[in-house]
Amino acid sequence: MTERQRACLAEALEAGYDLLRGGGPAIAAVEAAIRAMEASGAFNAGVGSRAQLDGIRRMDASIMEGRDLQAGAVAGLEGIRHPITAARLVMEKTAHVLLAGPQATRFARYFELEPLASFPGPRAPTKQPRGEVPAMLRLYRAMARRRRVGLETVGAVALDRTGSLAAGASTGGIAVMLPGRVGDTPLIGCGVYADDLAGAVSMTGVGEGIIRLAVAKEIADRLAAGAAPGAAARSVLARLAARLRGEAGALVLARDGRFAIRHTSPRMAAGWWTGRGKPVIKDKFER
Repeated sequence: MTERQRACLAEALEAGYDLLRGGGPAIAAVEAAIRAMEASGAFNAGVGSRAQLDGIRRMDASIMEGRDLQAGAVAGLEGIRHPITAARLVMEKTAHVLLAGPQATRFARYFELEPLASFPGPRAPTKQPRGEVPAMLRLYRAMARRRRVGLETVGAVALDRTGSLAAGASTGGIAVMLPGRVGDTPLIGCGVYADDLAGAVSMTGVGEGIIRLAVAKEIADRLAAGAAPGAAARSVLARLAARLRGEAGALVLARDGRFAIRHTSPRMAAGWWTGRGKPVIKDKFER
């Protein structure tokens, strides 16, 4: 974890907690914390999003509140600084859960969300050159052999004064992505889940494995059955590793305020704050 990332995490925790301390809802705190990380350029989200193999940055995000199980998500968003806000707009302004591709970008621009002016990325060609897909597949296979880990997806979970929970996540994807690849982050039940009767979960890691086991919902179901946050996360992450050799990290918050940060990856930059003293920020937690 770099000092820039450490400072950004502290800022994100303070932004979220300030809203909770003032009586704000958990979903606003989650959005505020993630916006701070998206704007920093220190993580693979928002300004810091990595490009897919065609050189274009496509971003995913989702957000969910636990009182009424309302959720919103975007996938393949281009040129928008705060995908998490676009996801919340999907939740609050439409009857849908997920918008994807160019239409998701048009939706975000309709609400005049701040563009990603500093990192626009190259424009997609109007016509696909002959042979481009085979060449890109060859490049993908060569690169995927060398690096398969997830990179710095950002997320947050929160519990407000009314007892309502929320969870969110935002990402630019993984190190090697074919154009159009979508991971776990915008899929409710995979990358995020929140239910006031269970808990709130936000995931990071390689999305393909997280999707196959619907990890966030699996952890939430174990919380609902009475498991402690640490035990719920540990058992599901162990299953992910055993069945799929997957690496992931989880932020887990129970409805009674107990929480856990667990990961099977070597490190996971994360933190928490109760409003007393300074935010606690580390890059290695109990495994």
